[in-house]
Amino acid sequence: MPPTQAESVIKNIIREIGQECAAHGDIVSETLVAFMVKAVVLDPSNGFNMDRTLIKSDVQKLVKLCVSRLLDSKNPSLDTIKMQVYFDMNYTSREEFLEEHHRVLESRLSSVSREITDNRACAREELESLYRKVVSYVLLRSGLGSPTDIKIVREATAALQSVFPQAELGTFLTLSKKDKEHQLKELSMIVTGIRLFNRDCGKGGEGIDDLPAIIHEAIPAITQHIDSQLQIAQDQAYRYTAILEKVTKNPLMSMELQPYMLKEALYNVRQYEIFLQIILSDIITCAQEVEMMTKQLGAQLEQLKMIVKSKTAVPTSQVFPIFISLSKLWTSFQDESVLISVLSSLTAHLERFLGTHEVLFPEKVIQDLLEEVTVKTDVCRIKEHMEDKVRLVDFRKQEWLFPETTANFDKLLIQYRGFCPYTFATTDGLLLPENPENYIDIIKEKAKKNAELIQLLELHQQFETLIPYSQMKDVDKHYIKPITKSETSTQTDTHILPPTIVRSYEWNEWELRRKAIKLANLHHKVTHSVQTNLSHMRRENSSQVYPAKDVGTQSLREGSTRVPRPQIYIAGLRGGQTKVTKGVKVNLTRAVDET
Repeated sequence: MPPTQAESVIKNIIREIGQECAAHGDIVSETLVAFMVKAVVLDPSNGFNMDRTLIKSDVQKLVKLCVSRLLDSKNPSLDTIKMQVYFDMNYTSREEFLEEHHRVLESRLSSVSREITDNRACAREELESLYRKVVSYVLLRSGLGSPTDIKIVREATAALQSVFPQAELGTFLTLSKKDKEHQLKELSMIVTGIRLFNRDCGKGGEGIDDLPAIIHEAIPAITQHIDSQLQIAQDQAYRYTAILEKVTKNPLMSMELQPYMLKEALYNVRQYEIFLQIILSDIITCAQEVEMMTKQLGAQLEQLKMIVKSKTAVPTSQVFPIFISLSKLWTSFQDESVLISVLSSLTAHLERFLGTHEVLFPEKVIQDLLEEVTVKTDVCRIKEHMEDKVRLVDFRKQEWLFPETTANFDKLLIQYRGFCPYTFATTDGLLLPENPENYIDIIKEKAKKNAELIQLLELHQQFETLIPYSQMKDVDKHYIKPITKSETSTQTDTHILPPTIVRSYEWNEWELRRKAIKLANLHHKVTHSVQTNLSHMRRENSSQVYPAKDVGTQSLREGSTRVPRPQIYIAGLRGGQTKVTKGVKVNLTRAVDET
């Protein structure tokens, strides 16, 4: 069957199963149905042949089995699958979550930003309206208060006017769209930094919550809740394990416990424990990030106080970078707050997939089964068999890594999430096997019967068609083999060898033909030269011409006139025999007509 036709058939099956479940009052997601379809087909007890095209009776049987399993409200296996699907649909890594969160925020602000950047205001009223939109954009981007609160708007407007007066709107409108967007973001960060600084100084900060303090209170609360849930889940898993060990040694007891689905309950609680550990690890990372950012926030606020202290004017080059840094820090606090809230909500929703334990295994039943049984923790079991070693002579075809001879052994990814494959395959003690491939195959066959084990034990390599939703973009890709991708880069030196370009190379066949004909014709040609008596021993002559020099003639004489220069002297200034000095003025200036 062609791939497109197979995909169409699978979609129709999924749609029909969803409609059947909805008719019985249970709404199921397409992802859950797709997972269940594959799980039912993989189970060898259902008799489906993976290499044969499904006929109409096979489809009807598949739909019936899937609907029956999806409507079973007292099945720990179904609860585990639902838990896995829900976690894969709602959990992302820290980096992916923050990237998606920022993308969503940018998309929400795009319409407001477009109204500002595409504006062509000219009149006074239009410019005032545009300025109000800029204030709203700043508030929406910072997330520090509602743009409908008059007190918050006034404070944000005052902060914006201190760095971007309304008179500068004309210059702003002349910028390109990209420059406008960049300036809007920068103004938002500066205004946010100013408001945060004013809040710290007690001179503003209307509508700004003490986010670091709120996060510091929230983290211990959610951590304590997860720890308590982990403890409950682990205690339950230890008790189930102890009972199963007792059942293994008593075949009669095994027959009595078959209706209780004890193994499926153990898978359920173990999967819940693993998910809680993943969430707890992310919460701890958040706590570390918040602690580091709190120190940075305090240091930058103190630095600002030292710069602004007792000064009427401060250079913008000194304070603007700190305001921007404050804004980025506060955005990081907001990111951590949202992430912690999402993780807390995810933890609360996972608890609803544990309802079958109280129904199938009430406390009285568990206590009766635990008679004369010692409940051991995982740590105790590890310590009991810490000294057991693998005999390398029994495994000549396998490569074994030991803690004492392998660097970074604790960072290696352990198969089956650290659960003992031998115990799982044989349920007959904790002895080490002598044929690893055999037990790996046994585990694979058991996982076909209990599809929830594929994700619990991370068997995606053995079951490439059943991988977590978080690794897929849509439902259709559940039926496509995953492709492992990795980012790689190479660098090649250019022109390692000297260039060897043949300039005479010709690719055109007709040009080659033309040259060949020309060469063939030249073979039959003879070059002749003739010299006459007139040309014999003649030399080349050359003559030299001297260019005329520039010659000028003068026909008129330049003349000029001037008035006589005044010449007036005073005699007798040096004195004489008399005590009184008498000066005599003598005018020696020539008359005009004498010049």
